[in-house]
Amino acid sequence: MPVDMGFDAPLAARMRPMTLDEIVGQEHVLAPGKTLRKAIEADRVPSLVLWGPPGSGKTTLARVIANTTNAEFAPVSAVSAGVADLRRIVKEAAERYTESGRRTILFIDEIHRFNKSQQDAILPHVEDGTVILIGATTENPSFEVNSALLSRSRVVVLHGLKPDDLNTIVNRALSEERGIGSLGVSLTDEARTHLLDISDGDARSMLNTLELAAETAGPGAVLDLPAIEDAAQKRWLQYDRAGDGHYDAISALHKSVRDSDPDGSLYWLGRMLEAGEDPLYIARRVIRMATEDIGLADPHALTLCMAAQQAVHFLGMPEGELALAEAVVYLCFAPKSNSVYKAYGAVKEDVARTRNEPVPLHIRNAPNRLMKGLGYGKGYKYAHDYEEARVEQDHLPDSLRGRKYYTPTDRGHEAKIRQRIEEWRQRGAERPNRDERD
Repeated sequence: MPVDMGFDAPLAARMRPMTLDEIVGQEHVLAPGKTLRKAIEADRVPSLVLWGPPGSGKTTLARVIANTTNAEFAPVSAVSAGVADLRRIVKEAAERYTESGRRTILFIDEIHRFNKSQQDAILPHVEDGTVILIGATTENPSFEVNSALLSRSRVVVLHGLKPDDLNTIVNRALSEERGIGSLGVSLTDEARTHLLDISDGDARSMLNTLELAAETAGPGAVLDLPAIEDAAQKRWLQYDRAGDGHYDAISALHKSVRDSDPDGSLYWLGRMLEAGEDPLYIARRVIRMATEDIGLADPHALTLCMAAQQAVHFLGMPEGELALAEAVVYLCFAPKSNSVYKAYGAVKEDVARTRNEPVPLHIRNAPNRLMKGLGYGKGYKYAHDYEEARVEQDHLPDSLRGRKYYTPTDRGHEAKIRQRIEEWRQRGAERPNRDERD
């Protein structure tokens, strides 16, 4: 049955939809004719994992499913619940089904916080149908939910609400009695736009801000931009330093740098820093960008990025943010080369798949007579005895003789390296060895 929300409940709770038709957004899974909607209306709902950002309606959808199917709704939070709680719910669910035939929806909020043993405890009861599992998570279930549990559930991806969806919710809250309709408040266009923008698709966050602004202003007030800004205070950016948002944002920064886009690079840098990301983590990844995507096309890039890391370490934040900003902009305009990156990748493959042969004798050190007698160092050419300190001799194991790993580009400093290699090749083999050194 629908949950009766009293007027002491927060606005977001009072405005929670009770039916499928009241849900705003998520048309990709809930529009008429969609498989999930038909399953809900036919009371044939499978176990589900709802994956979406905060405020996208995961808990709301779970409650609506329970209301629509007339199933018992048994909610728990993975933050505070344990195996004992799950066993109690399962026992009650079994008894309820035996006595009345009524099914139970076990709703687990933040299911990704359950460890493997806790998730395993649910598995047999989901499998035999004692409970219908609906798990909610903001994290990628592929990494956070046991594969056995996932195979018995359908993953439903929910999206952050669009501005039009949020605007519909605002209008409902301002006009309906269960909302703040009795206060008779309104929003200026500027205040409304700002409220929608800072909500980042999170309906709960938006309603919390609206409620505080309305209650502070009083009945009949016209909420302007300063009123919304004051109620919102510092914007809370949706970002999880250990989750998908963390990896998606650093990927966006890396690709913006690789594509030589300073505006995109600065934006994603700012998004992470303003959301509280560890600046030293960003510094480490920026150093990686210098070695992976710039390399020897601009050897100074690595030096500059190391200096930025030291600046962040020495100064802290917010002073260190400009050092990181300088580094990413520099990397954007630096010539690009992944030649060293590819070369070392090829080396790692050869090390893994080929026989680890001994070091060739001629490039082994011979510190004593025994080792010299065994041929260590025999035939070694001492580079400084030759023109440009350059000699032709094998340094790879016999099975890899002639293997080429590093091929410089014609960009930046690597163009000079490429020219030098071509000159060496044009000269051909070196003159006969004049001397052998230990």
